[in-house]
Amino acid sequence: MTKPRSDADRMRRRDLYDAAAGVAGPRLLPWTTPDGRPCYLSTDGRGYLSTLADSIEAVQLGMGEELLEHVPRSRGPRRARALSATEYRWLASRLAEALTDALRVAESRGQRIPDPEERAAEHA
Repeated sequence: MTKPRSDADRMRRRDLYDAAAGVAGPRLLPWTTPDGRPCYLSTDGRGYLSTLADSIEAVQLGMGEELLEHVPRSRGPRRARALSATEYRWLASRLAEALTDALRVAESRGQRIPDPEERAAEHA
């Protein structure tokens, strides 16, 4: 007697089928391997990992926005207090990480924008 398949198992099978059928190209994921190499996912954008990647991208971009709120404003009537050297180093490191994440998100999303010439050829 066979066990019924879970929804997660069905989604994995669908993603594998779509990848094998060439439905969509690989998606750059918002995380890297432990040694810093990019991770890709062959998907049509509907599976569990695609949803997880979308959520992580949103968190990463939100964290970048929050970090920008901590950048002292050096001009204007409401000057922020000066940060210590340690605080500036911490902020600079976190901003560099946020910029890296934002660039990866932009690259991933840019790769998924369909080429207008390819779309026109598909519909012709």
